[in-house]
Amino acid sequence: MAEILDRIERLDLSAHVRPGDTVIWGQACAEPLTLTERLIEQRAAIGGFRCFLGAPASGTIRPEHADHVSFLSYCGSGGNRALYRAGVLDILPCHYSALPDLIESGALPVDVALVQLPPADAAGRHSLGLADEYLSAAIDRARVVIAEVNDQVPWTHGTRTLTTADLDVIVYTSRPPAEIVRSEPGDAEQRVAGHVAGLIEDGATLQLGLGALPEAIVARLAGHRDLGVHSGLIGDAVADLMEAGVITGARKTLDRGRTVTGALMGTSRLFRYAHRNPAIELRDTRHTHDPEVLAAQERFVAINSAIEVDLTGQINAEVVRGVYAGAVGGAIDFLRAAARSRGGLPIVALTSTALLSTGEAASRIVANLSGPVSTPRADAGIIVTEYGVADLRGRSLDERRARMLAIAHPDHRPALEKECHQ
Repeated sequence: MAEILDRIERLDLSAHVRPGDTVIWGQACAEPLTLTERLIEQRAAIGGFRCFLGAPASGTIRPEHADHVSFLSYCGSGGNRALYRAGVLDILPCHYSALPDLIESGALPVDVALVQLPPADAAGRHSLGLADEYLSAAIDRARVVIAEVNDQVPWTHGTRTLTTADLDVIVYTSRPPAEIVRSEPGDAEQRVAGHVAGLIEDGATLQLGLGALPEAIVARLAGHRDLGVHSGLIGDAVADLMEAGVITGARKTLDRGRTVTGALMGTSRLFRYAHRNPAIELRDTRHTHDPEVLAAQERFVAINSAIEVDLTGQINAEVVRGVYAGAVGGAIDFLRAAARSRGGLPIVALTSTALLSTGEAASRIVANLSGPVSTPRADAGIIVTEYGVADLRGRSLDERRARMLAIAHPDHRPALEKECHQ
């Protein structure tokens, strides 16, 4: 029987979290803020334990908290970057799709799961609210499941619900979930978005990443018809196109009529739209990233980004100037599936340059990667910058170099060509 608390002040996490435990919670907007804040407040009383972090949307975790806590993550985005720079974040370099199986097998141990849920429906069922993804595996594996039932979290459709019988502790709260506010795309992002949008046919099913560029690409699709979505995450722009009747899922091969995603990563605009909306379905990573499910979607378009791409198509999506800032993520799963899909497009989109702290614009099309090969060149498909589209499929190394040079920033092409010849 779940222990039910009406006030967070009554929750003593040292009674549930043991020294040496690994604690996990929903990432980004799905973070149960009240519980994670309480966990950090009580870290000294608990003793040494570990937290597995996803991509953060809050500032709950900071480097100074490493006095009693160790941190592990699959990514270096957002606030995780500060942890990495401070030397207190360890990285698990795995494909995102592997996380549920790693948790289920115990290779990635999970002892305590913190979840954020909406109030139960009339049948006593809580939906998973803002994320399912690898959280389902964590809930099943954890020794203790502690829930923050927040009346400002949307009740979303999916294949998984929880009842009080699945929970060990319940705390009732009312506060806005963490948000990821969309940033305004610049001119270069808009030009990249225009090129990508021109490649996408009506009736295609899309997979999208997070950030200004994916949101700009989605916004450029307003004139399309009957698009579908099967993605690890969705943001506000997807809700905009669903409401406008552009994203209908009417031509999807699987999950027809439904936008399938692992997590909602946006603002209250997205949360309100998703509330009790059967057109949006949250699913486990084992469905959103399943290679057979993805490849079975006709006209599956995978749209991913990168930190840098070399002239042969090798992609670094993890490290920026020695700092772990990205992730292996799900790119290979999606790109390979799009390559197998009938009419599919494996796309990696990025601006040709990145502005450094010195004010210098560094080329993101490079002769040699400065970080690891996150996606090998054998899996490279279509690379897009603001200067055009380089379709590398079926192209030799010399042909690839010529095409990649053509989409590099003009200011950097002479140096790249010189390095190429050397």
